[in-house]
Amino acid sequence: MDKHASLSFTKMHGAGNDFILFDNRAIKLDDKELAALAPSICDRKFGIGADGVIALQFDDSKKADLVMLYKNPDGSDAGMCGNGARCFSLYAVTLGSPKKFTFRVHQKIYQASVRGNSATISFPLTTRVEEQSVGSQHLMNIYTNTEHVVCPVQEQYLCNEEALIEQGRTLRRHEDFHPLGTNVNFIAGVDKNRLCLQTYERGVENLTLACGTGAIASALGWHHLQQGASGNFIYKVKVKGGTLTVKFSFDEETKQYSNIKLKGPATFVFEGQYYL
Repeated sequence: MDKHASLSFTKMHGAGNDFILFDNRAIKLDDKELAALAPSICDRKFGIGADGVIALQFDDSKKADLVMLYKNPDGSDAGMCGNGARCFSLYAVTLGSPKKFTFRVHQKIYQASVRGNSATISFPLTTRVEEQSVGSQHLMNIYTNTEHVVCPVQEQYLCNEEALIEQGRTLRRHEDFHPLGTNVNFIAGVDKNRLCLQTYERGVENLTLACGTGAIASALGWHHLQQGASGNFIYKVKVKGGTLTVKFSFDEETKQYSNIKLKGPATFVFEGQYYL
């Protein structure tokens, strides 16, 4: 990487979950270089500031139209990032992509559909809700192409952010989730199809204003707690940065969730040059 070079970037957010995006097709930073760049560029005092950095590039394997490379602010791999994927989708359209396209994250192929300032991401995912106890804490372990646990709480507890951070930090690194750790979601139901959410994100190591894959895990967890029957469902998940929509199907016989889609806003904030 040329230390005198500059990187053209776009800052975006999806319901307050903010990201730095750039076109990697010409620059061609590899995974290690992106991981090394993430801590400095995501730093909110000495860099641009973001919950993650996203690089767009063609898929050389030809399995999908594009590839989304994502890194947490600490340089670690996030698995999948739902809010980042929505921002990635709108960003790709500004670079000439059609409004419906496929993109790859690791070896999984996602479908994106952009309409106005909203994007819907279809997840290649079939998953289950696994109940689990960690010490005295009863929670649900739900894989949404990245690791998540869901903790039901009283609605007023969602305002106690100091306690959420302390509990989230403890669970995120608990030995039961080694070696990768997990993201921690605190949910409170509003009614049958609506819930409120706060997420402590691994890699950010703090609460974020929104988490897309966490919203999916939380919607499935809330359905599970209500002993939901088979069918197709639409849940609204209220986070501090806005509201996300999660669509899914459930098969009561197999206890499996499928046809999972995440919909929500994505917003352009500013563009600039970051000097490497």
